[in-house]
Amino acid sequence: MDVDSVLTLSSAVGEAVVCVLMVRQKMWRKMPLFLTYVAWTCASDLAAFYLQHRSTEHFYLRFYLVETIIDSILQFAVLVELGWEVLRPVRASLPRGAVVVLALLVALAGLAIWPLAGKAVPAGYIGLTQPLFHLQQTVAILRIVVFLVMAGFSQLLAIGWRDRELQVATGLGLYSIVSLMVSVVHTQQRGNADDFHWLDQAVSVSYLCTLAYWVFSFVTKEQKRKEFSPQMQHLLLQLGGGARAGRIALNDFPNDRSRKKDK
Repeated sequence: MDVDSVLTLSSAVGEAVVCVLMVRQKMWRKMPLFLTYVAWTCASDLAAFYLQHRSTEHFYLRFYLVETIIDSILQFAVLVELGWEVLRPVRASLPRGAVVVLALLVALAGLAIWPLAGKAVPAGYIGLTQPLFHLQQTVAILRIVVFLVMAGFSQLLAIGWRDRELQVATGLGLYSIVSLMVSVVHTQQRGNADDFHWLDQAVSVSYLCTLAYWVFSFVTKEQKRKEFSPQMQHLLLQLGGGARAGRIALNDFPNDRSRKKDK
């Protein structure tokens, strides 16, 4: 068994352990999308291991294309879920549809990152694999941005390193940093691509480290979630109250039919 196969199987085992820990600790109630994502990556890793040894290169490429699209969609959903979970202490005070606004903000951030991510796509990618790799790099940078925002504003957001939200974001962020660095190196490389394959294996090793970090974090007791800082709570409640007031004003404003009846 070669090194790539060992790394793939090790990743599947690590992902299975993370899923078991999340189910045992009932984390699926808080972050069902993240559990779905980890379960999906476990299944796709096992499928990739099987197809690498039993299918044609053309069929494996088709599998890779479909897997990449589904993986990117799930990662986007996980980032929205993390942001929504961070807002848990004040979610009851936020207007309806706030999660949709949050998803739109994450999507807009992804659109802003898209041109920058194109610079991390190696020239060797051609055809449909090029935009798909571009998509992967966009999501990777987006994961880094979410991690930096959550870590940088952890005091205002009332989250710490023992909170599951920041633990998940930290694992995704650190793995994404390594992945992005390797992609940038690939864009500058010269010579045979096989000579740089160890860099791709380094990315796989960093992902195994992320899984190990999650396993270590999830076996420790999570601290009780703190309330937001007064400044952040006031800001969010003002935003939520302003939105609600606007809706109430619109609902109370007489429509054309009621004005005609009054006449």
